[in-house]
Amino acid sequence: MADIQQLAHELGSALSRQGGIATTAESCTGGGVSAAITDVAGSSGWFDRAFITYSNEAKQQMLGVELAQLEAHGAVSEQVVQQMAQGALKQSAATISVAISGIAGPGGGSEEKPVGTVCFAWADTTGWVQCETCFFDGDRNAVRLQAVEKSLSGMLQRLRQLG
Repeated sequence: MADIQQLAHELGSALSRQGGIATTAESCTGGGVSAAITDVAGSSGWFDRAFITYSNEAKQQMLGVELAQLEAHGAVSEQVVQQMAQGALKQSAATISVAISGIAGPGGGSEEKPVGTVCFAWADTTGWVQCETCFFDGDRNAVRLQAVEKSLSGMLQRLRQLG
C-alpha cells in the first residue's frame, strides 16, 4: 500500500500547480481522507471541505443523493457514490471530489456485498466521473486505510491525466 502521507503531499502539490481545490464525501472512511489531506501543511490552499455522510439521510440532505438510488442499489453502490461525488462538487468550491461508501466490517456484509466492499467515485468540474468498486481484505481498520489510499490515488491519477 502506498504511503498515505506521501499521497496526500503529492495530491496537494498537483492541486497547487493546477490551481485545483479538492473536496471529499465520505461514509465508511469517516473522515479519514480529509484527515490525511488536512495533515498536510498548507492544505487550506487546495482543500475546501469534507462531507461525512454516514447515514442515508445525510447523503440525501447534504449531497442530494436520490432516495430512489439508495432504495434500488443501496448506499454501497457506484450509483450512490457517483451522486455523492457530484453533490460534493455542487455544494463546495472544489474542482475535484472523491466519494467513498463501503462495508468496513466486521459485520454488515452480505453474499452480494461482503465485508471489504468499497465503492468509489471521483468527479471534477469538467463533467468527468469515474467509479470503481474494490474488495479489500483485513479488519475494519485495514479496509478503511486501503479506502483512504485508493481515494487519494484516484484523485492524484486524474490530476496527472490533466497535466
